Amino acid sequence: MTNPTLYAAYSDTIEKALAALVSDGTLPEGTSFANVTLEPPRDPAHGDLATNAAMVLAKPARSKPRDLAEKIAAKLEAEDGIASAEIAGPGFINLRLDPAAWLGELQAIRALGNDYGRSEGGSGVRVNIEYVSANPTGPMHMGHCRGAVVGDALANVLEFAGHDVVREYYINDAGGQVDTLARSAHLRYREALGEDIGAIPEGLYPGDYLVPVGEALASELGDRFRDAPEDEWLPVFRAEAVARMMDLIKSDLALLGIHHDVFASEAALHAAGKPDEAEAWLRKQDLVYDGVLEAPKGKAPPEDWEPVELPLFRSTRFGDDQDRPIRKSNGSWTYFGADLAYHMQKAGDADELIDIWGADHAGTVKRIKAAVAALAEGEGKTIPFDVKLIQMVQLMRGGEPVKMSKRSGNFVTIADMVDEVGRDVVRFTMLTRKPEAQMEFDFAKVVEASKDNPVWYVQYAHARIRSTLRKAQEEGLAPSADALDRLGEEEIALIRRAAQFPREIEAAAKAREPHRIAFYLYDLATDLNAFYSLGNTDLQKRFIVAQDESLSGARLFLADAVGQVLRNGLQVLGVVAVERM
Repeated sequence: MTNPTLYAAYSDTIEKALAALVSDGTLPEGTSFANVTLEPPRDPAHGDLATNAAMVLAKPARSKPRDLAEKIAAKLEAEDGIASAEIAGPGFINLRLDPAAWLGELQAIRALGNDYGRSEGGSGVRVNIEYVSANPTGPMHMGHCRGAVVGDALANVLEFAGHDVVREYYINDAGGQVDTLARSAHLRYREALGEDIGAIPEGLYPGDYLVPVGEALASELGDRFRDAPEDEWLPVFRAEAVARMMDLIKSDLALLGIHHDVFASEAALHAAGKPDEAEAWLRKQDLVYDGVLEAPKGKAPPEDWEPVELPLFRSTRFGDDQDRPIRKSNGSWTYFGADLAYHMQKAGDADELIDIWGADHAGTVKRIKAAVAALAEGEGKTIPFDVKLIQMVQLMRGGEPVKMSKRSGNFVTIADMVDEVGRDVVRFTMLTRKPEAQMEFDFAKVVEASKDNPVWYVQYAHARIRSTLRKAQEEGLAPSADALDRLGEEEIALIRRAAQFPREIEAAAKAREPHRIAFYLYDLATDLNAFYSLGNTDLQKRFIVAQDESLSGARLFLADAVGQVLRNGLQVLGVVAVERM
């Protein structure tokens, strides 16, 4: 059952009023209320809630928006808890609620606890989120970090909103990069056996992270592959090196609290013949044909360019600017061909797909969306598919760019970052900007005790509440709902902000934007800290009021509820709420 939060309750109230207008003929039978919204007005002076119902339903009602708004407002004013329904502008309806409605929501927060904001809005829809999917050629570095955090936080948001979420990692273990990894590991293997390997040759991976891999392989395999021809040792070293790199990657991700449900191997995909199956299926659907690509546009083709017949996917049918080859001229699969088969595999076990990609992959979004659209068409169903592009992070230290890592020599690893500033700081900071926007991560600023540092400010708000509750306990006081009617407009304003959490979860899930929760938590922390500041000049505004146990109990009840919302929001982001600072 969906939790009975205030916004959900009054959304139902509005729908009830609209249904009554359908019954009396004001609205036609079958009118959809899908675009009707309920949200806080931009200016709190205009009321507690605002709805666009009359604006979006005026056309089917064949009425002017304000005329329809008057009829809706009359229905709403008759409902319990609504003090007034006022029409604004061209037909928006602003609602003012009885204070008791907000006090009831405060009690709902306390009653629902860790489940406040959780819903079944996702209706158990199975969503596959593929994120990170870094090449298994080294440790996780900060180039992977932002996408990893965004993907994991999005998975948490969708799960909290009632979706059945599968977290997937695609292992790119079939390309030339894993052969390079194997050769690099073989070099370190020879080094472990006592050979002076000198400088790492150009084209191999130079990182010291391969030293322990070489040592382990020397210990396990002895010297039998030291002088063996490459075709004998390459498959062995490829499999061993990939397995050890994936262990390292999983360990690095665990430092951020990230754990995937599925690790899908590209090599296994090929071995199982999935690309061939996909091609055969697509040919039956007339979505793949043998054709010749046009010469590159906008410039003269290379001298050695020749028209070659290739199997082409009809991606132009789905909005792409040209049909795309799924095989190369030598018969091997293009990256797109293998990726198409992989998405076909994912779609077989999910209702919706989401990919988290680096912004450098923007050029391939249109073609893979075309592929998924084709799969859906062939199956006679709809497979919603979203690709989120994540911009890179510029690492800074005191305003200066960070270029080197003490651990890897040429990049800053996730382990470096977590060691220095902590998991929670990394996770929250990565969500303080929209993922498509550029961002800087300054080692000094992210640990600064300042309102300008969102992660510190939100954690400080929670720790402040916990400190207040501990102090109250020492004085023999406890949160109490017995005198909530003593809370005034300033406290109600704080409840209004806390009560937005469930709708923020729904909005973040619908838009696939977990950063909305980080933004909301900062706003809630700002309102809480502003209320605390009132007590600096007026002792009667403090959470603990001397000689007034009932008012103190009511305000402590409010503080405890706000703390619960902060904890729930931080938990969704994968961040632990601190007790002390």
